[in-house]
Amino acid sequence: MAFGISNNVRSRAVRECTPELFRQVVKSPLVASICAEIADALEKTKRGEMSKEDFDTFKGEHKKRLPIFTPHATFKNGRRLNAEAVPSGLSMYDRDHINDPRGYWEAKREELKKKDLLKLVVLAHITPSTEGLRLFFVMPPHMTLEEAQKWMSEQLGEKEYDQSVKDYARSSFAVPEEYILHIDKEELFRERKVTEMPHTRRGGVRPPDNTPNDVPVDVSGRANPAPTEGGNADVQGVPSAISASAEEFKGIPYSAIVARWFKLSGGEPQRGERNDKLHRLASHLRYITDNNEALLLRIMPRYGLGEEEMRGLIRSACTGKFYSMPKMMREALEQEKSSRPDVPDGEASPSSTPQPSSIAPPMPEKLPALIKLLISRTPALYRPAVAHAVFPSLAAHLWKVRFRYIDNVEHEATLMNVLMAGTGAGKDCISMPINRIMADIRMRDEENLRREREWKNEVNSKGSNKDKRQRPEGLVIQEIDADMTNPAFVMRTAEADGHFLYTKMNEIDQFDALRGAGRGAQQFQIMCLAFDPGNRYGQTRVGAMSITEKVTIRFNWNAATTIQKGQRYFSRVLTDGPISRINFCTIPEREIGAEMPVYGSYGADFDEELRPYIESLTRAVGLVDCPQAYRLAMKLRDENAEFARLSQSRVYENLSFRANVIAYLKACVLYVAGGYRWDKSIEDFIRWSLKYDLWCKMEFFGEGIEAAGLEGEKRSTKGPRNMLELLPDEFTLADAIRVRRAEGKNAEGTRDMLWQWVHRGYALQLTVDSYKKLKYQDKK
Repeated sequence: MAFGISNNVRSRAVRECTPELFRQVVKSPLVASICAEIADALEKTKRGEMSKEDFDTFKGEHKKRLPIFTPHATFKNGRRLNAEAVPSGLSMYDRDHINDPRGYWEAKREELKKKDLLKLVVLAHITPSTEGLRLFFVMPPHMTLEEAQKWMSEQLGEKEYDQSVKDYARSSFAVPEEYILHIDKEELFRERKVTEMPHTRRGGVRPPDNTPNDVPVDVSGRANPAPTEGGNADVQGVPSAISASAEEFKGIPYSAIVARWFKLSGGEPQRGERNDKLHRLASHLRYITDNNEALLLRIMPRYGLGEEEMRGLIRSACTGKFYSMPKMMREALEQEKSSRPDVPDGEASPSSTPQPSSIAPPMPEKLPALIKLLISRTPALYRPAVAHAVFPSLAAHLWKVRFRYIDNVEHEATLMNVLMAGTGAGKDCISMPINRIMADIRMRDEENLRREREWKNEVNSKGSNKDKRQRPEGLVIQEIDADMTNPAFVMRTAEADGHFLYTKMNEIDQFDALRGAGRGAQQFQIMCLAFDPGNRYGQTRVGAMSITEKVTIRFNWNAATTIQKGQRYFSRVLTDGPISRINFCTIPEREIGAEMPVYGSYGADFDEELRPYIESLTRAVGLVDCPQAYRLAMKLRDENAEFARLSQSRVYENLSFRANVIAYLKACVLYVAGGYRWDKSIEDFIRWSLKYDLWCKMEFFGEGIEAAGLEGEKRSTKGPRNMLELLPDEFTLADAIRVRRAEGKNAEGTRDMLWQWVHRGYALQLTVDSYKKLKYQDKK
C-alpha cells in the first residue's frame, strides 16, 4: 500500500498519494511561497532582527498551512487515525538542526551508496525550516518503525535524530521541488502489500497464523478490527506493542504520554517502587481513558508484573472518585502536544481539564462602560487584574441594597478579592483605580474620624473620676485599617449602621490581626461570614470598657500576595470555604528584559467620568431586581454543571457554586452603577469574569483541594483498619507504601512498620523488599 496525503495538519481527511498529486504539491506556488517566507524569517533571526521565540512561532504557524504526507501509512475510511492505519512499508527519518543539509546529504549519500543501502532511500529533502533533512526509506523486514529509524541512524553514523516519529499517523510537511535532494519515484509509489506488522524483538505480537492476507493489521500487531484483551510486556518497562500502538488520546499515542509522564515523575520506576509508581500512573491515565480498565490493561507498562497483578493494580486505581485531572498528566499532555507539530491546536487538549493550565481566558474586546473607564489608564498587562479588583470598593458604596439570587436567597454585594502574582509583577496596579473609587467614602470618613479624635482627646484630658461624654453617635467610618484588631473590627461594624466596611491590604497576612487571642482561624471565619447572608458575629466581654456587640458582617476588601505566599496562607483551609467565597485574579509573568509598562494619568476628567457611576450606587435602595443578571446566573449555573459532568471534576463543581454567586453580584453592581441599564457587554464580561475566577482557583489551589479532599476521604472512611489485611499474602515494600498512603499515612514510617511486623511474627521477610504474611492471610 502506498502512502497518504492531506490538505494540512488540521485535517484528519487523508487519501492515497498518487504521482500526480505529489507533483502538484511540490510544484505548488503556495508551498513555494510558504517555505520562502520561513527561509526569510530564519535569515532575519540569524541577523538578530527576529528573536528565536518569534521565529519558532512564525515557523509553526506557517507550517500549519502546508499540505502533508503520511509516509508510514494510508488510512481506512480516509481518517488520519492510528487505529485506521494501513502500513505503507515506508519509514521516516528526521535529522534536525543541520547547518548545511545539502552538504550533509551528499556526505551521507556516499556512505549509503558504499553500503549498497541507497536503494532503500526513496526520498530525501530539506525540511521547511531549511535546517533539517528528512528521509523516506523502505523498512527492512521484521522491524517496527522505531527499530527501523534506529537502524537508519546507525547506518548514517548518527546518534541524534527525532526519536518521537514512531506512530503511523505521523505527518511530513510538503516542500517545494527545489528542496528535494533525492527521489526514486518508482520505489516511492510502489505498492507494498503489508499483511502483517513486524513483531518486536521484546515481546511484540504477530497476528494469528490464520489471519487472511487481505485483512489489514493495525499498528499494534493485531488484526483489525477485532480488539484483544491484555498486553505484552517489554522487559525494559514500556510495552513494545505500545511503542507503535493504535491506542491514542486525541492524536497522541498513549505510549508517548506514558513516556512523557515518566520524565516528569523522575524517571521509570526503580527497584522497590514499581507497584507504587505504576499505581500512580494508572490513577493519572484513567482521566484520559474514561476509567476503562481493559484499555488501561493494554496500554500500561508492566515492568515484570503478571496479568493478575496488573488487573488488581488497575482496578484499585480506577475505584477512587474523580476530581480534576492531576497536574502532572496535564503537563505531560501539553508538553507532548507542543513537541508534535502534526497534532492540531486543541486536538490533544484534555477534556477533563477545567481550564488550560498556562493561559488565562482572554478579556472580551467590548467591555461595560464602567470597566472600560476604570482600566483606561492601566497598561494592558494589568487590565484583567484591575477589572476584577475594582468590585469590592464599588460595592462598598451600596447601603442596605439586596439582590435575590436564583436560589431565592437575598444577598448584599459582599465582594472580596485577592490578587496573586509573582514578586515584582506589579501588584500595585490596582491601587490608583481603587483610590479614585474610594475618594468620596474617604472624604465622609475623614469628618467622622475628626469627631472621634476630638472625643478621645476630651476623654483623655479628664481625670478618672470625672464624668465623661459618651462616644458620639453616627460615627460611620467605612474604610478601616488593614491591621485592625478583632474588637475594633466589631466596634466599627456596629457603628457602620449597615454600611460596608472596606480595607485594602498590601499583604494577605495582614488579615491575621483579626484572628483574636486563642482562636487561630478567626480571620477565615470572618471571610466566610462576610459572604453568607444573615450572618451574626461578635464578642461578649465582662469589663465595663470592653466591647460587647453582636453584628452582621458587611466587609469588602482587597488583598495582594505572591502566589507561593497565598498558597501557604490558605493551605490549612483549602476545603473549609474561604477560597470559594473570594474572587481571585493574577498578573501574567513578563518576559525578562521586557519594557516597563507605562500608566496613564488620573485627573479631574477621570473623576468626572466616574462620578455618575458612584452616584448611581450610593442612590440605590432596597431590593433591586435585575432580570438579565438573574437569567445569566441560571445560564452560567447550567454551563458550569455541564462542564463538571464532562470533566468529572468535583473540585471544579464545588468551586463553581459560589463563583457563580460572585459573578451574579458583579453583574448586579454593574447594572446599578450604569443607571439600571443592561447591555450585551455586561453579559460577556461577567461570563469571562466567572471563567477567569475559576481558572485562577483551579490553577492556584485545584490540585491542593483535590489532595486535601482525597486525604480527608481516606481518613474518614471506616476509622483505623488492619493494614496487613489490605495486603496480598506476598507483598513488596512498594505495596506496603501504597496501602499506608491509601490509609492517610506517610511513606516514611513504612520500614519501621514492617520491622515491627517481622519482629512480632506477623510477617516474614523474604528478600530486601519483599515479605510474606504469617497472620491474616487471605482465605482461599
